[in-house]
This record gives sequence, C-alpha cells and structure tokens, in this order.
Amino acid sequence: MDAARAASLHVVGHDAAFRAFDEAFASGRLHHAWLLTGPEGIGKLPLAFRMARRLLGAEDGHSSAGRLVSAGSHPDLLAVGRAFDEKRQKFRGEIVADDIRPINAFMHRTAAEGGWRVVIVDTAEAMNRNAANALLKILEEPPVRAILILTSATPGALLPTIRSRVRKLPVAPLRESDVRAVLRTTVPDTEPGEIERVVPLAEGSPGRAIALLADKGGAIDTLVHEAVRGMSTGRILDAAESLSRSGDAGFGLFFTLLGSAIAEEARAVSQNEIQTGVRLADAWREVAEIRAKTEHFNLDKQEAIIEALTIAGQTQLS
Repeated sequence: MDAARAASLHVVGHDAAFRAFDEAFASGRLHHAWLLTGPEGIGKLPLAFRMARRLLGAEDGHSSAGRLVSAGSHPDLLAVGRAFDEKRQKFRGEIVADDIRPINAFMHRTAAEGGWRVVIVDTAEAMNRNAANALLKILEEPPVRAILILTSATPGALLPTIRSRVRKLPVAPLRESDVRAVLRTTVPDTEPGEIERVVPLAEGSPGRAIALLADKGGAIDTLVHEAVRGMSTGRILDAAESLSRSGDAGFGLFFTLLGSAIAEEARAVSQNEIQTGVRLADAWREVAEIRAKTEHFNLDKQEAIIEALTIAGQTQLS
C-alpha cells in the first residue's frame, strides 16, 4: 500500500494497539521510536498514519491539518518507504541510504506548526545495510518532540541495535468482520460472493484478501493445495509456465499461499513429530528465500516457481 492512500484511509480495527500508543502519549512519556509489527497487509501503515494524526492534531479529516495529512503535504510529517520505479512500474525491492538521509534534517528542524515532527518508515525490513546504519545514527541521538514510527512484517530482519532502540507495538490480524468491512470500502464493486470466498482465507489481512480477489475462482489457491500433495515433473513444469504468465501479482500470491500452507501444517504437527516439524520449518525458510532472492535480484520467476513446487511436494504435507 502506498503512503498517500494509507494517509487517507479510515483505520478499521487495531483499537488495542492505538490505545497503547495513545495512553503513552497522554502520560507524557512517549517513546521517541515505535515499531509496529504484524503480518503483511493487516493495516500497519494506516495505523501509523492514525498515530501521526493524533500527534499532529489532525484526527478530524476535514480540518486544515487533517486535509494536509490526507494530501501527503503536512509540513511536519514525512513518510519513507520503497521508492516507485517509474521505468519498471513497480516498487523497488529495497530502501536505500538516500531514502533515509533526509530524515535527520527533517527531525532536527523546527516544527512548522510548533508541535511534533513525525516520520513513518514503512516496510522497514526492506532497508539495506547502509540505510539501516543511517537510521541507527538517528535513533542513537533522537531530537526532542520528534517521533519515528517503523512498520515491519519481519522485525527479525532488522538490525538488533535498531530493535533495541524502539518500543515494539504488536498489531494483530483483523477479525473477519473487519476484513469484510475494509473490502466493502476499498473494492466496493466486488461481488459479495467473491468477498465471502476470500475473507476466510485472508487470515485477518485485507491486503491478502485483495490479492486473493485477483485469483479468480481460486485457481492459484487450488494449485497450491495440489502442490503440497505432490506433482509429477510434467505437471510442475506446466504449472510454473502458467503461473509465470500471471505477472508479479500472481507470483507473489503463489508464494504467499504456499508459505501459509507450509506454516499451517507445521502448526498442526504434534510435539512427538519433531523431525517433521524441522523439515517443514526448513521448507518454509527455503520457499521464503527463493521468493526474496527472485524479487530482489529480478531472477527468472518460472525457475523460482519450479523450485518452490518441488520443495512443496517433497514436504508431503498432506
């Protein structure tokens, strides 16, 4: 989700997480850096903007400050994330140091409105080493009345020195009713039957639900379930060729669903099946690494799918 859209969205759910932040704010003991953690697509970025609105007095969307936040032009709010590559028409795979460096000057200048300065770094795990080190320097000497809010689906990928300097705020997946409400707002033209199909599969993530809607009739989901039962070599090649034509969205959804299928099976393993649990954990890591390397280095997607399908079949999940 891009920052401009997230800034304008009404936050559904996450009341407990926001209440924890608001209580710290009201107490006058607000930590200078926060890390919102939770699965992809559950609404961490809109929640970060809700926190920013609270600090900036912009909770009323019709107020001057509220309109500035929605328009992405509030002088005391800076949002940083993976930059959009106009040539490739997709978001870049990482956040680089040049994306992070403007934060230092922004946080040290006088607030235009005389209050807080707020910086949001979305998908912080996408920072490369230089970017992470640049952010660490800011965290080591935080300025007064300046707040840094990070979001991350994989906080373990962040430098330990960054994790030790932030207050962690876990963000839980949404209830199915909340996912349904988000979909009705963001994709209002979707048939009710399609919404009911994807909500149980979304695992509390509206972002995942929207991706599932693109999988018309659940073809990719069906393929994943077939894969974990084991496929012949010929079927793997045919499936990989078909999936590779589905573009980045289909590629990403396939790996998301496959990872979930492996994780679900791992959760069902009893304590007496230690070897099976280890095998499933290894398979999950391998599939995640294949996706990450393919997307980061722009490798051949069809080859990546073939490798992932082979690993899935070898786990004998079903």
